[in-house]
This record gives sequence, structure tokens and C-alpha cells, in this order.
Amino acid sequence: MTKPILNLDPESLLLSTREARAAATALAAEYQSRTPFHFGGFDGFLPPEILDRVRDELKQLPEAENSFDRPQERLKTSYVPERLPMYTRQLFYALNSRPVLAFVEELTGIKGLIPDPYFAGGGVHVVANGGHLDIHADFNHHAGLNLERRVNMLIYLNKDWREDYGGSFEVWDEDMSSKLGSYVPLFNRMCMFSTSSDSWHGNPEPVNHPDGEPRMSIALYYYTATWDSSRKSHTTLFKPRPGSKDQRDRQVARRALLQDLLPPVIHRKLAWRLEKLGF
Repeated sequence: MTKPILNLDPESLLLSTREARAAATALAAEYQSRTPFHFGGFDGFLPPEILDRVRDELKQLPEAENSFDRPQERLKTSYVPERLPMYTRQLFYALNSRPVLAFVEELTGIKGLIPDPYFAGGGVHVVANGGHLDIHADFNHHAGLNLERRVNMLIYLNKDWREDYGGSFEVWDEDMSSKLGSYVPLFNRMCMFSTSSDSWHGNPEPVNHPDGEPRMSIALYYYTATWDSSRKSHTTLFKPRPGSKDQRDRQVARRALLQDLLPPVIHRKLAWRLEKLGF
């Protein structure tokens, strides 16, 4: 059996920092050579018995914290770790630990990474049959911690998934003229990319599993203390693929225009009211 990339002990979920850093060394050059932003897909990421236990626990899910069903993100739900079963929750804590940070730093070349103890936007993501997530760039600022978002880690939980089942993770260039990469969301495949306002990605092809199984993944985000007042924060930005039926996100465009035109105090009050009204 091939040794997993990140060889966490399946019982304790522990790994030494030295081992974790060494595991990334052989992968770093290829990851960091990709342009216009760095990304990669890595199979056999964890000992498979870890994800088998997670899959078993996730057969019963609590009520979702967030549900999305609009043109840009259909039939998507997310679950924060603290409300998930114990072993799955402990895996999230392990993926926020010092050894894993060392792995991510070595792979990406980004030093001083900070995990998010609140898992904002992270957790277990589930996309039901017919669901999708259009190509987008993620929010760039963790307002609660005043941190800059730098890296996304996605670990897939789907057994025997095929490309024609939809839901592949896609990476696009800035002007949407070329798809840079596409990864079927296979069990124990980890996709990582270095985030910016131009790191366009998503899973835009609708999930179409013949037995109705959803697409499931683990999502974690890492940050650095590099945010400053000269930067402009933004929420998730969607960009339609050329020649597709993808729809522009007029709600976000409208809010961005108001942010540019109005004084900050007035903009915050108006944005709050519009959110309450569903605009």
C-alpha cells in the first residue's frame, strides 16, 4: 500500500512537524511553478481509514448552518466542525495544527500561516444532485480576525466518483479564456490553491450521480497577518464562463457599486438593511 502524503496516525490524528514539512518538500516545486496562481491536486492525501471513519460519521448530519440555492450556487449546504461527530471534529482540529501548517507553508511557500479557529466558510460542504458552485474568487478578508486569506485546502470524500458524475473542481485564468485545471472530486484527493482576488475556481458542472449521492468535501482556509487599511475587502466574486449559462451576480455588483459611491458609515447601514430585505 502506498504511504499517504500526510501520514496522520488514524487513532490520535497526530504527526510530527518534521515529517509534515518533509512530506511537502517533494511537491512544492511543481505546485509553486503553476501560474497565474499556484494550485495542485494530490491523491492519497491521508490514511484512507481516517476518511472512511469520517464518511461513516457523516451518514447522519445535523441541520446545516448555511444553505445556498441561487443561480450561482445551487443546492449547497455546509456544516461547521463543532456540530459534527467527535472523530470528524478532531480531524478538523488536526488540520489546523502546527504540523499541518508546516506542510502547507512548505508546499505553498507562504510563511506565517494562521488557521481559523472559527472555520468561517469552512467545514464539511455538501452539494446535492443538480447542485453546483459557479467559478468565483473567494472573500479575501477575515473581518473578525483582520487577516488576509491565503490558502484553501479541499479534501474529497466521494467513493468511486467519475468525471461524468459532475462536480469536478475547476481552475480558470483571470480573463476566463482558459481552464487551467480540472480535478474529479475523488475520495482522498486533496486540492489546494493559493488564494487572491484573481484565483478563479469552482465546481460549475452540476452533480449528476446515478444513485443520487451528493458531492462531499472537507474545506479549510489559512490566513496571514498581512491585511492593512489600504486593501479593499470583498465577498465572494462570481465570474461567468464564456459560452455558458452561468449568470452574473448582480447582488454583489450592486453592493460593490454602493460601497464605492457612499461614505463608509452610510454604506454599512444600507448594506445591513438590504441584506435583511434579501437584496
